[in-house]
Amino acid sequence: MTFVIRSVGAIARYTALEAFRTRFAWLVLFLVAAGFGIASFTGELAITETSQTQAAIVASILRLAAVLLVILFVTTSVNRDFSDKSVELMLSLPVPRAGYYLGKFSGYALVAAFTAVPLTCLMLFFSPTGASITWGLSLMLELLLVCSFSLLFAFAFGQVTASISATLLVYLLSRSIAAIQLMAHGPLANQTKTSQQVLTGLVDALSYLLPDLERFTRTDWLLYHGASIDALFPIAGQALVYLLLLSGIALFDLYRKNF
Repeated sequence: MTFVIRSVGAIARYTALEAFRTRFAWLVLFLVAAGFGIASFTGELAITETSQTQAAIVASILRLAAVLLVILFVTTSVNRDFSDKSVELMLSLPVPRAGYYLGKFSGYALVAAFTAVPLTCLMLFFSPTGASITWGLSLMLELLLVCSFSLLFAFAFGQVTASISATLLVYLLSRSIAAIQLMAHGPLANQTKTSQQVLTGLVDALSYLLPDLERFTRTDWLLYHGASIDALFPIAGQALVYLLLLSGIALFDLYRKNF
């Protein structure tokens, strides 16, 4: 048992170190610098409410950029492990596949935290401290879900292009499923048609299956000072449920593979 715990810690440590060896840290710092540049540019353009305009634009760009960075890093890292046969080497040791998965996910969780912290520090310049911290913690939970999706599709497809495409598709659907559901039930949708009823049922089913990422990392928290730590509890609960579900599916796929 002690050997397994040490192995999980070693896998997590080397996974996190890979981020520094592949210049991932420099990309995060470049993202922070770009955020400062964008904030300065938008500050010059804004006539009124300069801080609010800067916070809204910078937060939206940083959120999407952080998600893309994490997806690319996790997917390429897992694909590299399969390509150079390091997964087979690791599983040849007395380490269960669940231990390998837990180690990889823990390492990617550290990378997600490393990505979220500098961006949160940047937002402190444009928004109140409490709102910025709440926004940053929510971003970290969102990045953890992105890591889970990326791991799952990287194990399932084994190809970089397919894995990244599937992860982006699920992420964008999770971000927009609430709006799509409103349109499906809107007054312009003719519910008397069978095709529309089938489409509405499909959208409702997707809304139950996908996480509601629209509730995560909301920009209005930074603008109207309405954010509090209490807003994180339902988000954290939802993130925990989906993390367990996605981990279970990824482990099922990992155990059924023949190496």
